[in-house]
Amino acid sequence: MSTRDMSGRPLRRPPVSGSVRPAPARPMPAPRPAAGRSGRMRPVGASHCKMPWPAMFTKDPGPLSGGLLANLVVLLVFGLIVLFSASYAIAYYKFGDSYHYIRSQAIYAVVGFAAMLIISRVNYRWLLRFAWPLYWVTLVLLVAVLFMPPINDVHRWINIKGLPTVQVGEIAKFSIVLLLATLFEQNRSRMRNFRQGILLPGVLLLPILVLLRLEPHNSAMILMCCITATMMFVGGTNLMWFGVGGGAAAGGIALLLITSKGYVQERLAGWLDPFSDVLDSTMQTAQGLYTIGSGGWFGVGLGNSTQKHLWLSEAQNDFIFAILGEELGFVGALLCIALFALLIAQGIYVAVNAPDRAGCLLVVGVMAQIGFQFFFNVAVVTNTIPNTGISLPFFSSGGTSLLLLLGEMGVVFSVSRAANKARAERKARQAEEKARQETHVFRANKT
Repeated sequence: MSTRDMSGRPLRRPPVSGSVRPAPARPMPAPRPAAGRSGRMRPVGASHCKMPWPAMFTKDPGPLSGGLLANLVVLLVFGLIVLFSASYAIAYYKFGDSYHYIRSQAIYAVVGFAAMLIISRVNYRWLLRFAWPLYWVTLVLLVAVLFMPPINDVHRWINIKGLPTVQVGEIAKFSIVLLLATLFEQNRSRMRNFRQGILLPGVLLLPILVLLRLEPHNSAMILMCCITATMMFVGGTNLMWFGVGGGAAAGGIALLLITSKGYVQERLAGWLDPFSDVLDSTMQTAQGLYTIGSGGWFGVGLGNSTQKHLWLSEAQNDFIFAILGEELGFVGALLCIALFALLIAQGIYVAVNAPDRAGCLLVVGVMAQIGFQFFFNVAVVTNTIPNTGISLPFFSSGGTSLLLLLGEMGVVFSVSRAANKARAERKARQAEEKARQETHVFRANKT
C-alpha cells in the first residue's frame, strides 16, 4: 500500500490501539533577551516601552505658595529701592541719567517676574529633557565668550553691539543644576558608587571650570563647586568619597589661587591687610568697610549715603550691601539677612515636600545658588573672605542675573505647586475616607 497521497504528501496513520501515548506538547521557550551596546541583556523591544515625556503644561498645576511668593516680592522690591539709591550718583556721573541702572533693572524685574509665573505653571519634569542640550549649549557659549570684546579686562559677557549683554556664567549655574538633578534621579540606586557619585559630576563640571578660569571668573568657579557639592551631598553620594573628592577639589582650588599671579595675589594680600594700599589695590575693600562702619545702628537714612558719590567703586553691583548698611544701618542689614534666611528656609521646605527626587534636587540646586551667592557677597563686603567680585541676588545691577534668578524661582514654584496639589488631593481622599467610615458606623448603629 502506498504511504503517500496523490499530491505526494505522507499519509497520517491512525494511532494503533494499545500503542504508547504521545508526549505532551512542550511550551514555547520565552525569547532570550538581546544584548545592548553595553553588553548587558535587555528585553526584546524594550526601546518601544519607554515612558513618554510629561506634557509641558497641566490643567491644574496646583496653588502657589503664598508665603514664598510674598517673601520673594518683598526681596525684589527692597532690592530695586536699594539699587536706585545706590546707583543714581554713579549713573549720573557716567551717563548723565540718574535712572540708567534702575530703569533697565526694573524692566528686567517685570519681565522676569512674568516669566517666573509662566514657568511656575510648566511641569518641571518636562524641563529634564533639556538637561543635556542646555549643557552643550552652555559649553559652546563659554567658548564663544572668550572671543568677545573684553569688559573691564575680562571675557564674561556675550557682547554684541546693539543687543543686551549676556553673562554666560549665570546660564552655566542653572545648566549644571538641571543636569545633575536629571542624572542623580536616574542613578539614585548607584549614587554611593565612586563612578556615579563622584567621578561623573566631576567630569561634567571640569570643562565649565576650565572655561570660567580662562575668562577669568574665579567667583563663579567657587560658586559652581559649592552648588555641585551641595547637590551631591543631598543626592546620596557616599560620605567617604564625598570627603575625599571635596578635599581634593578644595585643595586644587586653593593651589590654583595661591600659585596665580597678578590681581589674585593682590586680592589675597588685601584680605589680610585691607588698609595696606587704600589708594590702589585695597581701595574697594577699605572703602567698603568705611561705608558699613558709618551706618551705625539705624543708618544715615535712605538716599543719604556719602560713600556712593564715587568713593566706593561698584556701589551699584558687588558692594551694594555696603550702601545698604550705611543708609539703613545694622537693623536694615539684619532685615536683609533675615529675608534671605527665610527664603532659604522656605526653599528647603519645598524641597523636603517635593513630589519626587528630581523636584527635590532642582530646588536644592537653586537654593544653594542663592544661599551661597548671598553669603559670599556679604562675606566679601565685610572682608570675611578675599574680594571675589560676586553680586548680591535680587539687589545688584545685572539684567541677566535677575532674569535667570527669577526664572529659576519659577522652577521652584513649579515644584511647590505640584507638592501643594498632591497634598490637597491627599487631604481630599482622607476626608472622603473619613466620611465613608462615619457613614458606615452611623448605619451600623441605626440597624
